[in-house]
Amino acid sequence: MDDIWQLLECAHAPVYFAPETGPVYTDAGSGLKGFWMGYFASRAAALGAVPPEVVTAAFYNFAPARVARALPDAWRRCPPETVLAARLDVADRSLRRLLGELADSPQVAEAADLACRAVESLPAAGRVLFAAHAALPVPEQPHLALWWAATALREFRGDGHVAALVTAGVDGCEANVITVALGLAPPEQRLNRGWSEAEWEAALARLRERGVLAEDGTLTDAGRLERDAIEAATDRLARPVADVLGPDGTGRLVACLRPIARRIVEAGGVPFPNAMGLPPLRPG
Repeated sequence: MDDIWQLLECAHAPVYFAPETGPVYTDAGSGLKGFWMGYFASRAAALGAVPPEVVTAAFYNFAPARVARALPDAWRRCPPETVLAARLDVADRSLRRLLGELADSPQVAEAADLACRAVESLPAAGRVLFAAHAALPVPEQPHLALWWAATALREFRGDGHVAALVTAGVDGCEANVITVALGLAPPEQRLNRGWSEAEWEAALARLRERGVLAEDGTLTDAGRLERDAIEAATDRLARPVADVLGPDGTGRLVACLRPIARRIVEAGGVPFPNAMGLPPLRPG
């Protein structure tokens, strides 16, 4: 199951890193200001014009102050439906640039069909971000239908991951500290997620007190066990995707996604390390 989530994330994530985001979001409505306003508005727009507190809760690992600098001002500049159209435009432009002729290939069409089938069959209870994105119209073009489904599916897993973190008693700032300690996110993760130095140091102190981090900031054996348990719970909660597709459907989706994800990564569509904690693709 690890492969499918990594591959789906690669199919979704170019919208965060694409150079197309700047001009497209600036031209949307009265203009979204800067990267973070575009990020929060575009990812949250499926929920409607919600206040920053809702987005902070749903996204989980961003500092409330960072979200509040973007919302609700973004909705005054650009209503959610306009933001959603702009985000789809970014996906179209960036994926066509990154994939080239592969965008119109049978592999993309088959991957889109399988991924859309999974989205339409999954239970939405307790999965707020997934439900919001799954309720959006499915684009007609296969490369955009794949992106739509990859977006909904990554939020399905993300909703489960948040539930696993809450159950383990790991808050949003602590989750970022652990990801940096593992080397999966860059050292500037604190700035990326908007946490102050004081908030970051307090999270470090709490994790040391609980025995998750050693004094040098690395994970202890107990910390690794706790993190492994969180990942196992996340995988367990994400299992319905494989269940609804079955072994054959899951295998075909992975096989179709591999060359798509590799082309995106090789073209620079997803950097490593990255703030999402997504590891590099495995060889092969």
